[in-house]
Amino acid sequence: MKITNKYNLPQTFVNVANRPSYTKGKAHVSATELLNSPRIVQLKKKYDDQIVTDVSDMIWSIIGTAIHGVLEQGKDANHIVEQRLHEVLDGWHISGAIDLQIVHNDGIEINDYKNVGVWSVMNEKIEWEQQLNIYAWLVEKVKKTPVIKLAIIAIIRDWTRRDVQSRQGYPQSQVATIPVKLWSMEEREQFIRDRIHVQSEGLFAMETNEVLPLCTPAEMWEKPTTYAVKKEGAARAKSVHAEKEEAEEMLQKSGKGYILEIREGDRTRCSNFCSVSNFCDQYKAYIEERKNAKTTNETI
Repeated sequence: MKITNKYNLPQTFVNVANRPSYTKGKAHVSATELLNSPRIVQLKKKYDDQIVTDVSDMIWSIIGTAIHGVLEQGKDANHIVEQRLHEVLDGWHISGAIDLQIVHNDGIEINDYKNVGVWSVMNEKIEWEQQLNIYAWLVEKVKKTPVIKLAIIAIIRDWTRRDVQSRQGYPQSQVATIPVKLWSMEEREQFIRDRIHVQSEGLFAMETNEVLPLCTPAEMWEKPTTYAVKKEGAARAKSVHAEKEEAEEMLQKSGKGYILEIREGDRTRCSNFCSVSNFCDQYKAYIEERKNAKTTNETI
């Protein structure tokens, strides 16, 4: 990956970005890669030397690494910090770096630090549950010690005190501990086998020059286009519809003074957060499809 500095940030930021501390060792796949889209995993490997990222887009990642380093200094005698574990399943060497293991008399508690926005704390993220259960599988396989508890320790970068009282479900402090459901060992292992199968399909497609598995709507953070019926000049819609025909029918029933507002959908990850979108034929086809649809609408 090539790192640019188009906003002329201090060189120290560039130096840190160019000296990543992360490594999965000799593993085929890390826990986080196992959860990722196989298309993204394979495109990153293929185009690694062509991917360009500006250091300004890496600031929160850099800060997150710094937070991990600081919190390491607060460990107790029964804490194990930043330990990478390795295990093999179905011929795949899997690794995972666990932020914090707290050793109790009856087993191990796993904590994972996340430097996130408040939205992530207020909305369920199934990938957190999946990631921590992979860690639980690794701990029990490697250490032969039961895992008794999982939790996310969320450091909320956009937390504000004034929203504590006014927003329902808003975290009470800038650091939130979020309990995570612990699966049975059988559930964990089956889930990992399923993800190995998905990643194997991506690897086989890349090696045989076949079409890579397509990213799912969830993997692309896809927001579909919706159609809002609203009173002209109003801030909020009277109704929002998934189908244009339904919205047009509601518009007719609403009478004078109402308009139809098209709220364009997007694949948010692809357009803003995917480092390989420029190399992705699935995303290119989507952009072309949207362009053609817009041209058709304008012609009509």
